[in-house]
Amino acid sequence: MTALVLGATDPKVHLTSQTRIIAAVLALAFMALVLELIRRDKLQERFSVVWFVAGLGMLVGAAFPGLLTLVADAMGVRDTNVALFSIVLLFLLGLALNFSVTMSRQAAQITRLAQERALEKAREQASSGENGRKAEGQRLES
Repeated sequence: MTALVLGATDPKVHLTSQTRIIAAVLALAFMALVLELIRRDKLQERFSVVWFVAGLGMLVGAAFPGLLTLVADAMGVRDTNVALFSIVLLFLLGLALNFSVTMSRQAAQITRLAQERALEKAREQASSGENGRKAEGQRLES
């Protein structure tokens, strides 16, 4: 029973070579997908960096699973799964914050552009109204 409990809290990451190969192939496929989305203009380069780095992280994790043990030790966590989920959660929170900042900036730009367009349209209508009155006044004089 003691060995079973100790085995459950063993912080070492045990991945078979088949699992590591599958994880590496998935990471490479993910990075290829990011590059394809850039090529098709579906993803801007500035956002692709984050996703490409995430793919590199997956590739490094597949190639060197022992790094997760080092990260777990640095975090003061006994279970590598907790460390992995903590890293992923922090990554997703940072990503959500980044996208919120981007959306806020774009909303302000949209508001400014809509206001500028409304002012231009008002000026066009005002100048076309003056031109129409001038043309009508010239017709009346002739």
